[in-house]
Amino acid sequence: MRLTFDGWIAGLGTASGTRLVLGHWPRSPFGPVSDVMLEHPGGHRVLLAPDAELAAFVAATYAFDEVRIVPVTVERSWTVAAGPLELRFTVGRRGPLGWLLRAVPPGIARNPNWVGLLDGPARLALRGVRTRGSAGNGRREWYGAQDLHPITAAAASWDGRDLGALTDVEPPVRFGFGSTPRSPSLARITTTVDVPDAGRP
Repeated sequence: MRLTFDGWIAGLGTASGTRLVLGHWPRSPFGPVSDVMLEHPGGHRVLLAPDAELAAFVAATYAFDEVRIVPVTVERSWTVAAGPLELRFTVGRRGPLGWLLRAVPPGIARNPNWVGLLDGPARLALRGVRTRGSAGNGRREWYGAQDLHPITAAAASWDGRDLGALTDVEPPVRFGFGSTPRSPSLARITTTVDVPDAGRP
């Protein structure tokens, strides 16, 4: 069974050492949904998801130390509320790589065969980034990027505590086979997941 999530992924670091990855999916097998993955400075990995069904699917695909079911709201001004997390970020103009990704027709950019061909160049150009790989429970994933913008400013807090200024995603996050780009960024992306077991996840 092949499932598709279409939307955006934002990755950013904070001066406190907490790194955050937002997935915002207007189109997914679970309807319009968003989730947040965080890795705190000591390596504790947390998933924030809006319901148990999505949380179970994401936790079976990636690795976490803690899963929390909390309301997750995302406004397209990129204001995020997810339980203990408050996040706002600002996106800048796309750079050369963003324009290059935009030049690829969407049908090709989302195709797993094309995405697989880009894995090697992505590893070289964007440290930590993978476009395909093996996920949890025998699943396989492909990340088809169609646009890329820098994140130029951000403010985040956890349980009311300021997480500090915007920084690179350093060290890379450890939820799955790849990280986000080192530089804070927002990617327009289609994620394809091959699930080996039959039936709805």
